[in-house]
This record gives sequence, structure tokens and C-alpha cells, in this order.
Amino acid sequence: MKRYRRNEAKDFARENMKGIWAAALTPFRPGDLALDEEGFKTNLRHWAGELGIDGVFVAGKQGEFFSMSVAERKRTFELAVEVAGERPGGRPFGTIMSCSDQNMETVLELARHAEAIGADYIVVHAPVLHFLQERDETLFEYYRAISEEVELGIALWSHPDSGYLMSPELCARIAELPNVVAIKYSVPRDIYARLTELAGDRLLVSTASEEEWLDNILELGWQLYLCSSPPYLLQTAKDRRMRDYTDLAFAGKAAEARRVRDSLEPVRQALRSTRPGGKPQAQQKYWQELLGQVGGAVRRPMLPLTAKEKATIREAFAACGLEP
Repeated sequence: MKRYRRNEAKDFARENMKGIWAAALTPFRPGDLALDEEGFKTNLRHWAGELGIDGVFVAGKQGEFFSMSVAERKRTFELAVEVAGERPGGRPFGTIMSCSDQNMETVLELARHAEAIGADYIVVHAPVLHFLQERDETLFEYYRAISEEVELGIALWSHPDSGYLMSPELCARIAELPNVVAIKYSVPRDIYARLTELAGDRLLVSTASEEEWLDNILELGWQLYLCSSPPYLLQTAKDRRMRDYTDLAFAGKAAEARRVRDSLEPVRQALRSTRPGGKPQAQQKYWQELLGQVGGAVRRPMLPLTAKEKATIREAFAACGLEP
């Protein structure tokens, strides 16, 4: 199932890891909270087909991987590869599998499974490092060990949830590893701009902020949005403004792209203003349902929405301008 070798990973990613990649929420059935496999595939087909999304990030924090068994995480990988093989809408649909875990053997088990079933890439979150004051060597060796175990391209993932952020200089050093190809870098813009300057020739730098995506195409030369839920929460089959402004930007039509991007502000505001601080997945899943997608329940430790919270979301959704 291998599509490229370790030393070909950077070139493969540069050629194929482009455009809008979405981080999937994982639908669980109300009642028994089992993985809704058909619902998950239905969402993926809709995103790849009607919404024109280029790839999917599977079993990340948006997807509640922390509440899933290793077997369930592997199963979501398999479902995503199955849908990608169907080429919904006739377009390529890439897959990047989140193998993040505190246990290194679990990371490697998931990575090997992703490779075996034909996934395109893996992503590994920087681990929580208890008590460490100096982290750089530990982190370099962590990613080096993973790099040596798999052929697949690896995306780094640095986010404050780890308790620290990896510096641009450290990320640039890790980017020297032959199959480290990208990073989801959840940091202020001046920091990810610095990494783009240091390592943009060998590392696809990205961040999850949809609001900054257009400027990052136009000003930093980015080719990849990796990754969060806006690609399928801000769009419908009849209203693909994120896809539209992305394509306009890639075509060099900056003024028109900005006009389309700015027109989405009422939708962004509706999403932001109705998201309870402790219930991000539940709110987004309910928004999916209002769009006609499969949302489903959340698992502990996540909490469900109250009836009042749902009513507030419905009211904002109705007024934001998206047509289901």
C-alpha cells in the first residue's frame, strides 16, 4: 500500500498536500455512544464531494480521540481510506491520521496501521513532558524515533495543550528528518511566519485559524490549510465560500478573494458567539446537524448541550446566512 518511500516523502507532500484539509468530528450514536460508521462515511463523502474539501485529518482532538479505544481509532482510519478510495466528486481526497498519544507504543502501533492500510500521512502531537525544563533534545529524539519506524510523511503538531510550544528553531531542526513534511502550528502569527522563513522550503507550515488562512496564502505563500472544522461548518453544497476564496487566492485574485472571505464574518460570529467554553465538540456537532450532516453525541469527559444552548445555536444559525 506504500505510495512513496521515506526519502520521497517531502516531494510527495509538496506535490499532493495542498488546499483545504478538515479536522473530522467523530459521530457517536446517541444512546449507546458507539462509533457511527455510516454517519462518519456520509460526512466524509459530503465534504470531499459537495464541499470540495481536499483532505481529512482523522481522530484528532476535534474527533475526541482521547475517549476512543485504539481499535476505534484504527477503524476511523480505515473508514477514511475507504472513502478516499471512492474519490467522491471525482477529485483526490487525502488522509492524515492522528497517531497522537502519550504512550509511544500506541503512537507507533497507530502509525504502522495507517501505513499498512494506505493512508497518505500521519500527524503526531507534541507530548506532555512532565517536569522538564529543557525539552528540545527530548522532542527531537521523539520525532526522530517515529521517523525511523515509518515511511509515511509525518506532520508535527505543536499546541499549548502540551504545556509548551515548540520553537521555530526546534521545528526547523526536526524538519531535517527525511519524512517530516508539515506542521500544524497553533501559535501566534509572528511565530509561524518565522518558521515559514526558516524552513518553508522543506516543511509545509500551517495553522488551524480559518480567519488567517487567506492572508497566509497571499503573504506567506502557503499551500495548505491544516486543519480544523470550519471547512464543513462554514460551507454548504450551495454556499462554498471558503472553497471559493481559496481558489481565488491561489489564482492570484486577491481583492476578490478578500471580498468573499469577509462575507463569511456573520457565519464565523454565529459559531463563535454560541460556543459554550466547555462544550466545543458538542456545539460543532449540533451545528453539523443543522447543516444536514451527521453530528451525533459526545463521549465523556465532554458534556452535551442543554436545551437552552441548542435554542441559542439554532437562532444564530438561522440568522447567519448559510443555507442548509
